[in-house]
Amino acid sequence: MAVPFHVQFRAHFVQPPTTAQCETMYQIACYGPQQFEQAYDMKPLYKAGLTGRGETIVIVDSYGSPTIQSDLQTFDQSYGLPAPPSFKIIQPAGAVPPYNPTLNPDSPGWGVETSLDVEYSHAMAPGANILLVETPTDETEGTAGFPQIVMAENYVIDHHLGDVISQSFGATEETFQNSQGTFDPQLIYGLRSAFENAANHGVTVLGASGDSGVTDSEIDGDLYPFRVNSWPSSDPLVTSVGGTQLHLDANGLRTAPDNVWNDPPSVCGGACAGGGGVSAVFSRPFYQAGVARVVGGARGTPDISMSAAVDGGANVYWSFAGAGPPGWVPIGGTSEATPEFSGIVAIADQAAGHSLGLINPRLYALGDGFGSGIVDITRGNNTVTFTNSNNVTYTVQGYNAVRGYDLASGLGTADGARLVAELAGFGTR
Repeated sequence: MAVPFHVQFRAHFVQPPTTAQCETMYQIACYGPQQFEQAYDMKPLYKAGLTGRGETIVIVDSYGSPTIQSDLQTFDQSYGLPAPPSFKIIQPAGAVPPYNPTLNPDSPGWGVETSLDVEYSHAMAPGANILLVETPTDETEGTAGFPQIVMAENYVIDHHLGDVISQSFGATEETFQNSQGTFDPQLIYGLRSAFENAANHGVTVLGASGDSGVTDSEIDGDLYPFRVNSWPSSDPLVTSVGGTQLHLDANGLRTAPDNVWNDPPSVCGGACAGGGGVSAVFSRPFYQAGVARVVGGARGTPDISMSAAVDGGANVYWSFAGAGPPGWVPIGGTSEATPEFSGIVAIADQAAGHSLGLINPRLYALGDGFGSGIVDITRGNNTVTFTNSNNVTYTVQGYNAVRGYDLASGLGTADGARLVAELAGFGTR
């Protein structure tokens, strides 16, 4: 079972749908780039010439998409966005097999993931370069696919090819098992070299917190009937990006406060909520000392959250075969939130005049106070109910969004203009 962290709605549109069309036809909201730009206060940055120019966002995905270059052109033309100054694709861990959904049935899902990642990192930072790093092995639960991802990311870092790395995938910590089928945290520790390399070279690494609330997938595809966490989001050297639901009008203005993403099964087809909780592998990092009452002695996720709800999904375009007819589909998931946040980080890099590296200490120092650029989320939870393959129904109790840090939304969500100022070092606080 491949685990890119996105959830797509069941409808395709020939043209990019409006919010009103999605609400009328399918009773869900859907949004385009300009609405996200307004919602996340990005327009003052663009007016000031801060678009990510001179920075490079690195997108890492198994397989990639066979049509992403032309699909990004269609996306940009449809929404009046400029093409990125540079859009390159590399395969440093080996050649990706030819696109064939029959031989590689997970490849359409990775194609959708790649479309979402590329299009919405670019939408948030339209002046940044995009480097798509494709790997030749399907990333699944456990270690499968990760050695190639680590190799590829080390290549990018060693050759100074990017400033922020966006990872929209993950595997449940407990699925890293030794030959006896026992959970072995050392298998995760053996895959951390790229994150250590990134920290040493000032590269920011982001990871999606997951799409199944406080649980996640077992090796066989069922969800664990108890709280678990996923890696690489749980790594202390990674900024974990969780999920919220936006409520916007046609202009991107909020009609209600954001809440934790938690779609009903009728919308997303399963247990769909923003990932969050405590790690079974990593102890509490120094920067979470101030939230020790919440995380205890373990690493807590997420750190920050962005839009991820399917009811409020991002309009994504693709034209390859195997994932439904070519066209536009509203997509949600922390795979949406992570590339969105990568755009904010790229713009903060531009504003600072250098890449920022591990931003977690700065995020927690800022907190969610007035003017910090982090807006507290106090509504919703990431509790999920699901029925497994044996037709047994479970409810895994999650966490509530409360004032301050919580394990459903992290510190909160981003006010782009203010957060860029604070991360870049010229904030007013």
